[in-house]
Amino acid sequence: MRTGFRQSMAWLHTWTGLLVCWVLLLMFCGGTASYFKDEISLWMRPELHRNAAAAPDVPAAQATEGAVRYLNSVAPDAARWSISLPDERQPYASVLWVYQPGKGPRDAEGKPRRFDTRLLDPATGAPLQAARETRGGEFLYRLHFDLHYMPAKWARWIAGFCAMFMLVAIVSGVITHRRIFADFFTFRRGKGQRSWLDAHNALAVLALPFHLMITYTGLVTLLFMYMPWGIEAAYRGDQRGDPRGDQRAFQAEAMQRPPQRKPAGTPAELAPVGAMVAQAQQRWQGAEPQRVVVNLPGDANATVSITRAEPRALAHVAPTLEFSGKDGTLMQGYAEDQPGAELTHSVMTGLHIAGFASPGLRALFFLCGLAGTAMVATGAILWAARTRQQQAKAIGAGARPSVGLRLVEALNIGAIAGLPVAFAGYFWANRLLPAEMLQRQETEIRWFFIAWGVCALLAQVRPTGAMWRVQLWAGALLFGGIPVLNALTTDSHLGVTLLQGRGPAAVAGFDLVTLALGIALGAAAWMTGRRQPAARSPLQARAQARGAKVAAGQEAA
Repeated sequence: MRTGFRQSMAWLHTWTGLLVCWVLLLMFCGGTASYFKDEISLWMRPELHRNAAAAPDVPAAQATEGAVRYLNSVAPDAARWSISLPDERQPYASVLWVYQPGKGPRDAEGKPRRFDTRLLDPATGAPLQAARETRGGEFLYRLHFDLHYMPAKWARWIAGFCAMFMLVAIVSGVITHRRIFADFFTFRRGKGQRSWLDAHNALAVLALPFHLMITYTGLVTLLFMYMPWGIEAAYRGDQRGDPRGDQRAFQAEAMQRPPQRKPAGTPAELAPVGAMVAQAQQRWQGAEPQRVVVNLPGDANATVSITRAEPRALAHVAPTLEFSGKDGTLMQGYAEDQPGAELTHSVMTGLHIAGFASPGLRALFFLCGLAGTAMVATGAILWAARTRQQQAKAIGAGARPSVGLRLVEALNIGAIAGLPVAFAGYFWANRLLPAEMLQRQETEIRWFFIAWGVCALLAQVRPTGAMWRVQLWAGALLFGGIPVLNALTTDSHLGVTLLQGRGPAAVAGFDLVTLALGIALGAAAWMTGRRQPAARSPLQARAQARGAKVAAGQEAA
C-alpha cells in the first residue's frame, strides 16, 4: 500500500493504463471500425456499387443452389465449402472453400494456399470477377485481436493481457476519482494538465457502461483459450491421447456445434442443398438462413450445416441444422435450446460483436468506441504532461527530458497521431493500387503498416509539438481527401449517392464519416498549433537560462 487506498488505486490506474495504452489504441480503433466492417468492405469494392444498388431480392434456396453449382465447378475436391448468403448489409453471396492439406495452389512465395474466396451474383451464381481483391473491413476486425503480423494465438494472448489491464484501469479509475461524475460537467479550457484531466474524466464517464462492457466481454469471447483447464479436466483427450482434451466433443456437447466428421473415402453425389435450405426455413417459421457449410463435399460422409440469420437478440450463437449430404435428411439441430451457461456466453459474445444491433445502435456503439479511443489517448497525454511539468524546472535550466518521458511522448505521437494516417493510408491504397495487381490485398495491408511505421519512426526522431501538428494535419488531409479520391476514381461519389440519392447508402455514409474524421483531426491540429509553444533546442534553452542569470545579476548590482 502507498499512503492510502485511493492513492494506491491512483498508482494502479496510472501504470496499468500507461503500459498497454498504445496497443489498446490499436485495438479500440480496429474494433470501432469493425462495427461497420461490411459497409467498409463494400466501399473498398467499387466495382460492386452498381450491383449493390440494384440487387434483386433473391430467395435463399436459389442463391444457395447457384453457389453450390459454382463450387462444384471450381473446387469439387475441397475439404469444406462455406456460403454466406446476401442480406441487408451484404448484397452479394460470398463463398469460401478450404483445400485439402497441402493440395492448394501455390502462392507467390511457393506455399500452398489454405483457402480461396469469391463473390457471386446471388441471382445467377456467376462470379463477380470485376471486384478487386481486398480484405476490406475484415482486416480491421481481425487486426483488433489478431494483430496481423504474428501467430494468432500469441496475438490473442497479448490482446487479452491488454484487455485485463484495461479492466483494472477502469475499475481503479472509478475508485480513484471520488468526484468523477461531478467532474463530468466540468471542463476548463487552456489549463494544460487540468484540461487534459477534465477531458479524460468526461470521456471516461460519457461511455463508462460501454467501456466496462466491451472490455469484459472481449475477455469472455476468448474465455476457453485463456482458461482451458476445465475442458482439459472434463474431456481427457481423444483416442490419440491429445493432452489438450477433445475440443471437438466439447464444442458438440457443451457449445452445441456440429462436430467434424471423418471422410468415408466413398464418393457420393451431394443431395440438392436448396431443398435443405427450404426445409430449414420451414422449421424456423420463415426465418432466413445466414450461412451454409458443406463438409466433405463429394464424400459419403458429407454433411450440410445451415445456420439461421442472427435475430435482433443479444445471443450471438444462432440455431444450426445439420443435414446428411448424401440423402438430405435432417440429422440434428444445434443451439435451438441453449443451456444457461452457453446462453450466457453467447449473450456476452453478442454484446461485444453487436451483430444484433440496428444501424442506429451500431452508430452509437461506433461513437462510444471513438470516445474510448480518445479516453485512452488523453490518459497517455495526461501522463506525459504531468511528468513534463514535474521536470519543468530542470528542463528550463537546460537539462534534457528523462528517457521515459521522451519515449512516452514519441509513442504518443506515433500511436495517437500516426494511427489515423495508417487507417487513411489503407483506404487510399485501395483506390490507388492497380485493380488487377497480384497479391493486392496483402499490399494494401502493407501500406497500412508502412504509413504507421513512418509516423512512429519520425516521432522517435523528433517528438515535438511540431511533429504532433505535422502528423495530425497529414491524417486530416488524408481522411478529408477520401471523398475526393472516391469521386476521382469511381462513379459512386457523394454527388451521386447523397445529392441524387442513387447508389448504396453505405458508400455515402463512409464518405461522410471520413470527411467528419478529417475535420476533427484538422481541428485537433489547429488547436495544437495554437496552444503549443514553439519547441526549443537544448542549446536555445541553455542560452536563455544563461541570459536570465546575467539579467538577474545586473539587476542585483
